[in-house]
Amino acid sequence: MKERLIFALDVETFDEAQSWVERLQGEVGLFKVGKQLFTRCGPQVVEMVRAAGGEVFLDLKYHDIPNTVAKAAVEATRLGVRMFNVHALGGFSMMRTMAEEVEALCDAEGLARPILLAVTILTSSTEEDLRRVGIERPVAEMVPLLASLAQQAGLDGVVASAQEMTLVRQACGRDFLVVTPGVRPATAALDDQQRVMTPGAAIAAGADYLVVGRPIARAQDPVAAARAIVAEMAAQD
Repeated sequence: MKERLIFALDVETFDEAQSWVERLQGEVGLFKVGKQLFTRCGPQVVEMVRAAGGEVFLDLKYHDIPNTVAKAAVEATRLGVRMFNVHALGGFSMMRTMAEEVEALCDAEGLARPILLAVTILTSSTEEDLRRVGIERPVAEMVPLLASLAQQAGLDGVVASAQEMTLVRQACGRDFLVVTPGVRPATAALDDQQRVMTPGAAIAAGADYLVVGRPIARAQDPVAAARAIVAEMAAQD
């Protein structure tokens, strides 16, 4: 079950990231490298995680014209990341072009194909946030619509709140992966997340992977916190 737990490396420096990898390697399945850390440290932080025996979820949420996203995806694949994501709002052509170029690269260079994910609606977004950018459909309609679009484009899954799990499953089936952020143990603060669920509830709802950051990082004993989350996940599987 710990292979399905992703720890968010939401830190500022390479040394901090390395310290967390050393502490949690063997306790979690993947380490999420996001925009802040990648912008500061670059590919070296991915290489560090992999050299330590860890796997990487590269969380850069590519969203641009199809060719630009495809070329970025090719380089992410060459880095050896286990999974990475794009924004489904970038559209079918962007996602399809990216998936095709990644497939072609893996065939040509004998590389392992990463898990290709699309972000549906950010877990920090409220319905009012969506209306203010001109999206009138509610979250409950947008998430399955975007998930279906990603599946049609050849992606493997989505990043979506566990609260929309049933909608994604109805739209895309059980084999379509769901990576769930916004996971908080019942005793943890919500921070900037709006649509959250506990680890056990998320697994029971059908999540394939859980992303957890601050509830582990801010715990008095982060290793114990990670193990408690894994135990809660296992109890609901």
